[in-house]
Amino acid sequence: MKKQPIKILLVEDNPGDARSILEMLNENDKAHYNIFQTNRLDDGIKILVKDHFDLILLDLCLPDSEGLDTFNIMKYNAPDLPIIVLTGLKGDIFAVSAVGRGAQDYLVKDEINSKLLENSIENAMKVSTGDI
Repeated sequence: MKKQPIKILLVEDNPGDARSILEMLNENDKAHYNIFQTNRLDDGIKILVKDHFDLILLDLCLPDSEGLDTFNIMKYNAPDLPIIVLTGLKGDIFAVSAVGRGAQDYLVKDEINSKLLENSIENAMKVSTGDI
């Protein structure tokens, strides 16, 4: 039986980072992802209202929101969806705080590889479905 694709909303404003994440997700032979990308928090929220997603990959520094406010606003609008925070800084206090407030994980963009991203998504999905 074929698994349903995991539907991911990627909210990332840096075109290079977004392209890199999309390429990593497409490297995976086992999992299948349907990814929709936007570069603004308000657009991401509008998309969530219109469509169903399984997971959110969220950059904390966007043109219309920064830091912990970005996570808090997204979590308020998608309280039941697992959110993986993306950050450009190792040990980013906002990313660590977001995990304390309910983010499933945070990943440092310069340190992400396809295996790390896949594992983070897999773990987030297991937690959200109660499989852990």
